[in-house]
Amino acid sequence: MTQAHVLLPKDGAPDLLFMLLHGAGADAEQMRPLAEALHRQYPRAALVLLQGFEPFDAIPGGGAGFQWYSEQGDDTLRALRLSAAVPSLVALVRGWAEKLDLEWGRVALGGFSQGAILALEALQQEEQLAGRVLAFGGAFAYWPQHAPKDVSIHLLHGKDDGELPYPALLNAARELMALGADITADVLPHVGHELHPALIERAMEQLRTFIPARLWREAVLAAAEQDKNEPRH
Repeated sequence: MTQAHVLLPKDGAPDLLFMLLHGAGADAEQMRPLAEALHRQYPRAALVLLQGFEPFDAIPGGGAGFQWYSEQGDDTLRALRLSAAVPSLVALVRGWAEKLDLEWGRVALGGFSQGAILALEALQQEEQLAGRVLAFGGAFAYWPQHAPKDVSIHLLHGKDDGELPYPALLNAARELMALGADITADVLPHVGHELHPALIERAMEQLRTFIPARLWREAVLAAAEQDKNEPRH
């Protein structure tokens, strides 16, 4: 497995797994503020802060940090490299879920920038990978073709993000909603391209309050079954 920082509950088996993916040119430590917020809210969760697959290549002569795929070259090359990185991420997520004996619906992906782009694309390509995704300062590399089944998608973005401006993300979110996706999109003012504390707090609020459609469906079905079995007077 790729390098990772792992935080586990102090005792007992974890009941949730969050896999966190940093941005290009950074490392796993970039996701520490998100990991700490998740740990406060979910002390029984396992947190895996992954390190990018490759050394960062955008600085001549080499530079610190890692990337999930190279962004050098034209749009077609970048898209091909993104798609090629998805199977490696899928294998990592499935490997950790199996190691911790957690079914896919109890797994969540959290990514910033390039990490968010990769997480969103993985859920477009692979069914039953994770039940939720938190995408900070990210984007859809391709126009969404379908709504991931039984997956809650939370998009969190700065209104002042000049690197990945938010309008394209909102257009993709609207398309996903039209396709039946379980999705929220928050664009906060006075926030740029960063894993800002206000975005993290908004993500925690979404995790606390947003009820996935799958759970609503299960509740409705359970209520209907109960109503069917109750005696009529």
